[in-house]
Amino acid sequence: MKTVARFEIKYLQYMDEKGAFISNDVPPAFAHDLDNLISLYRDMNRIRLLDQKAYALQRTGKMGTYPAATGQEAIGVGFGAAMTKDDVLVPYYRGQASMVQHGILMEEVLQYWGGYEAGCDYKVAKEDFPIAVPIATQSLHATGVAKAMQMRGEKRCVFTEIGEGGTSQGDFYEALNVAGIWNLGVVFIINNNQWAISVPSKIQTNCETYAQKAIGAGIDCIQVDGNDVIAVKDASDKAAEKARNGGGPTVIECISLRLCDHTTADDATRYRPEGELDEGWEKEPILRMRKYLESKNVWGKSEEELMLKELAAEVQTSVDNYLNTPVDPPEAMFDYLYEELPERTMLQREIAIERGAK
Repeated sequence: MKTVARFEIKYLQYMDEKGAFISNDVPPAFAHDLDNLISLYRDMNRIRLLDQKAYALQRTGKMGTYPAATGQEAIGVGFGAAMTKDDVLVPYYRGQASMVQHGILMEEVLQYWGGYEAGCDYKVAKEDFPIAVPIATQSLHATGVAKAMQMRGEKRCVFTEIGEGGTSQGDFYEALNVAGIWNLGVVFIINNNQWAISVPSKIQTNCETYAQKAIGAGIDCIQVDGNDVIAVKDASDKAAEKARNGGGPTVIECISLRLCDHTTADDATRYRPEGELDEGWEKEPILRMRKYLESKNVWGKSEEELMLKELAAEVQTSVDNYLNTPVDPPEAMFDYLYEELPERTMLQREIAIERGAK
């Protein structure tokens, strides 16, 4: 019996949890630009503050269910920073970091979760897709966008994100298959935060990695430390450049840990093992970047306090804009659903108007 193929999964990490560069790989050029790293650090903090404010809005009845990205900020910020304005983002429900990084306004994120159609009509990132709450459907949408770009001969890239649990869905495998067959310029980001709601990875898949799911579709793949924003951005930069130049798709698995509930409707204390959060907070991405900046004497207490004050003001402005969003009339749920309203729903719309008037 002969071996007809061999495969391996590479793992990429530049910075450890102590905020020190490891010696395994040479860091990319941008990692030596301290202003660049401060910017990434600031971007991660912005998302954490946004999530905290969103939780407060939900708890006080001013917004619907919300999925925070606490502990996973380096993933969205990292690959979001690899995108150009010409690229297209097809986000999933925990994608606020990449969305904001690509120009979607924080108030638009809040509007979406507050039930406003305005949250899907982006002022800046006009071609980016709305948030996908159904599991894994965004993967197929991304391949459709990439195919359109390919047919037009455009040197652009599509990024889409999915949780590790979503990779068990058939849509994900179908998307990988068609992306591989057609050599599409799409980058699939797997946010492996260890928990598919209450289901841990050990009973979610029998694979050693989630990245290797790409092998069956003939797609390049890599696993990175999802708490290392430098590793995430570097892997994403390379995958995006390859995609834009006809090199095809890539799957990037980012290892992290969800340091919050699945959503505001969840209570993770019911299923988390004791001590997991303590360990997670020692490895989280914001802390390690702060340690590194402090070690370079470019960051300290005064810089931290000023940054948090400025970011808090930014977030509060977005919250105020969200809270001041005009309330849609009840019939809006019909008006934004179809270009031409089907006859079978016209009576429902009339009833909504009538009841809304009362």
